[in-house]
Amino acid sequence: MAKTNFFPAALTPSIGSIVDWTGAQPNDGADLTLIIRGVAPIERAGPGDLTFLDNPRYVADLSKTRASAVLLQPRHSPRAPAGCVALATGQPYRAFTEVLLRLFPGAARPGSTFGETSISARASVHPSARLEAGVIVDPGAVVGPRAQIGANTLIGANAVIGPDVHIGRDSAVGASCTVLCALIGDRVILHPGVRIGQDGFGFAMGPRGHLKVPQVGRVILQDDVEIGAGTAIDRGANRDTVIGEGTKIDNLVQIGHNVVIGRHCVIVSQAGISGSCTIEDFVAIGGQAGLAGHLHIGAGAQIAADAGLMHDVPAGARWGGSPAQPIRDWFKEAALLRKMVRRSGAHEPPAEG
Repeated sequence: MAKTNFFPAALTPSIGSIVDWTGAQPNDGADLTLIIRGVAPIERAGPGDLTFLDNPRYVADLSKTRASAVLLQPRHSPRAPAGCVALATGQPYRAFTEVLLRLFPGAARPGSTFGETSISARASVHPSARLEAGVIVDPGAVVGPRAQIGANTLIGANAVIGPDVHIGRDSAVGASCTVLCALIGDRVILHPGVRIGQDGFGFAMGPRGHLKVPQVGRVILQDDVEIGAGTAIDRGANRDTVIGEGTKIDNLVQIGHNVVIGRHCVIVSQAGISGSCTIEDFVAIGGQAGLAGHLHIGAGAQIAADAGLMHDVPAGARWGGSPAQPIRDWFKEAALLRKMVRRSGAHEPPAEG
């Protein structure tokens, strides 16, 4: 099978250019005219490649790397092998990311899957919709009545943009997304299969059956939000569901109606946030964590993966476990349980067969 490079480098910078972009400090005598043609992991990099070292676990690979240059913390610079330029920086991974964004801009957000540069003849755009200059609409996409889409935004193949939806500039809506009842800011990224603005899970329950409650709110995604593939964000029931500026949400996350998430939060895959929760700025929620409804999570709090959260969490706190509790209490409880098991002499039952 022929090898295909899905993301060819947009440019081939010199090491000097990388120094200018990142502010990294090269080792004495470094040849800043060397050209970088690609990137690779530290153990696989070869001549012409840039790599990085951020996790001390991989320090042993540094002395064996064949990369032309490595971004690393200053204390590791002396261990770089001859012929590899050491570029010292306090944040090697962030510096490496700065370079990646320049070399591979097409990998940073969904692009046209059909190579379109404008509105495809096979897209359906309602006559009352307003699209600014530079909007790309791929084949099969539908843009509904009175929708407004800002300049240089992409609407991917088979995506559906509902009536009256507003999407800002320089955004990207991936293939097969649905966006309904939503106001979306600038530089927002929706990866393929995202569902925005469907009705929330609301029923007036009773002994004679459950009466569906109409959900009449909206979804508001502020600037620089990114939503991973397969994530669903329900519209508000009688308020708005709001995702704050710069928040990053992983694949396969469920966010219920009336949820308000602050700025620059990180929510990892398969987390579920029940309706009417309020999550303040810079909160991190681990994978498969589940939040009961109507909770308040304070700014900067961290919720561990697989946590089952049923209580409010104060600002800056770290909680884990199921049911979730302050992380130190969870660790103490787990340690005590291990001691009890060891003292009891309990053993795993023998395997069958």
